[in-house]
Amino acid sequence: MLRTLATVLSATRNSLSSYHQIHTEMSKTALVILATGAEEMEFVIAADVLRRAGISVTVAGLTGAEPVKCSRDVVIVPDMSLENAKTNKYDVVILPGGLGGSKSLAESSLVGEILKQQEQENRIIAAICAAPAFALPAFGIGKGKSLTSYPSFKSQLESEYKYVDDQKVVQDGNLITSRGPGTAFDFGLKIAEVLAGPEKASEVAKGMLL
Repeated sequence: MLRTLATVLSATRNSLSSYHQIHTEMSKTALVILATGAEEMEFVIAADVLRRAGISVTVAGLTGAEPVKCSRDVVIVPDMSLENAKTNKYDVVILPGGLGGSKSLAESSLVGEILKQQEQENRIIAAICAAPAFALPAFGIGKGKSLTSYPSFKSQLESEYKYVDDQKVVQDGNLITSRGPGTAFDFGLKIAEVLAGPEKASEVAKGMLL
């Protein structure tokens, strides 16, 4: 009797272990890179939407794990430094906009390393507002693809990209771009749709009354 019970318990543990392993392998992951001067709406909305969709979101501070002051003086505490976060692979790397933050992203060799690897391995890169205009061309990411950005940056993108100015979100393969704070929900939901499926994205949108 005891031996039978032990066998059942062992089988249950093995089943739970297998389930946990499969669930972990199937869960999608996102890395959001946060730099001083980032546009807080674009960061918070994208991260929030993805977490509502069941995606594991890691917020990495560009210069460390200390609090980051955003463009409107909202202070956000990253989960970890980008240096520590880079050891993992992510289904999507997200670049919030904000002029100061976007320029800092474009000046970081570590960001360039992460984006180039992400592109080479055919995983998603998502950028919004000023980030497409600074971080993407700085490292030659997505050249020749269709994209969008904050409208005032159109002229500096037209020569190397196919600029789209009549859509809130543009997806070209594994590159997703968007226009600004007012399109942040659309941006987050598009990423959620790609990673978690249209039904989940629709469920999240409905829950937020969008």
